[in-house]
Amino acid sequence: MSINKPLAERIRPKSLEEYLSQEHLVGNDGSLTHQIKKGIIPSLILWGPPGVGKTTLANIIATESERPFYTLSAINSGVKDVREVIEKAKQSGGLFTSKNPILFIDEIHRFSKSQQDSLLGAVEKGWITLIGATTENPSFEVIPALLSRCQVYVLNPFGKKELEELLDRAMREDDDLKSKEIQLQETESLLKLSGGDARKLLNIFELIVSSQDQSPIIITNDLVTKLVQQNTVRYDKTGEQHYDIISAFIKSVRGSDPNAAVYWLARMIEGGEDLKFIARRMIILASEDIGNANPTALIMANNTFQAVTTIGYPEARIVLSQCAVYLATSQKSNASYMAINKAQQLVKQTGDLSIPLHLRNAPTKLMKELGYGEDYKYSHNHEENFVEQEFLPDEIANTQLYEPGNNQRENSFRAFLKTRWGDKYGY
Repeated sequence: MSINKPLAERIRPKSLEEYLSQEHLVGNDGSLTHQIKKGIIPSLILWGPPGVGKTTLANIIATESERPFYTLSAINSGVKDVREVIEKAKQSGGLFTSKNPILFIDEIHRFSKSQQDSLLGAVEKGWITLIGATTENPSFEVIPALLSRCQVYVLNPFGKKELEELLDRAMREDDDLKSKEIQLQETESLLKLSGGDARKLLNIFELIVSSQDQSPIIITNDLVTKLVQQNTVRYDKTGEQHYDIISAFIKSVRGSDPNAAVYWLARMIEGGEDLKFIARRMIILASEDIGNANPTALIMANNTFQAVTTIGYPEARIVLSQCAVYLATSQKSNASYMAINKAQQLVKQTGDLSIPLHLRNAPTKLMKELGYGEDYKYSHNHEENFVEQEFLPDEIANTQLYEPGNNQRENSFRAFLKTRWGDKYGY
């Protein structure tokens, strides 16, 4: 095997037995395992961060199900390319059989609506089985008509144990690495710089090994940091900085610092970050960190996403900056976020508690005879549209999950709740 190929390509797994991680998909009881072995493959979207094996898994699915395999990259393919591949697939002998060809589209989130539309007929008629790979949430990036025809499978990031196993496999199996004496004394810097991306990890590892002339080659954290800093890029929008800078941005907004927020926003824009990704994160932040302290923040963030989607770069940067400043200078509250966390934890602890009879729907005579809806008090029939009654299951009655934040708007919520519930919930 030529060592001119990158290390990640040289040791790419070729079967399910060699495939590392994603046990929930391709382990012994994985949701895809039995389908692959039977050769009954639905059209699907593989969603996960860079370097977790999406392309590799698509190749393995094609190999083990014995299907023709076609591949396109959404970066440099257009509608014409899609139609040409579909026509080839139709003529490859798989039409109207269970062995219809697989069309793999890498970075399918980069396809425009018209490009995705061009796939619909072929998927629906069974001319191809589509496998798309994406690092972005397919709910936002894949058109609904295509998404409804595909199963979505989530690939998880690699953990430390799996990445170290990958390095061990590379040293055991790659002909070039086997010819060298390598002592892997420390792995922390390798793992940190890879950001969980297996391809990036192997590229860095190969760079380190090829730069050393002595024998044995002793890999340490200091050596890795020194060499990689000389070769690193300013902003890797699919790697560690992608996650670190968006983290710095969110924490700056949460910390009410508009100057830092706009700085980190500029870093992402100049680095070529997907503007819709930034806008989506601001929608989440507006609810999680501002919430009912300023409900308009969520409206602002959602409108920002719509505006960014509509106008694109470069003007969208102005809208993003306006929203970032607005969110940073808003009062903050995570009360709603904490409330749903507590509620979900309570559900996990207590299970499916019985719904009180007075709250149940009673559309049939039998249900009415069983007491469904009986003793329910209709709030609007009472003074100030309120009457005290229990809305929680008996086992968790009087449980307080929502604690209003200490800000002007939520203090008004607290006062309202106290007039309604008195001391029942501790308001």
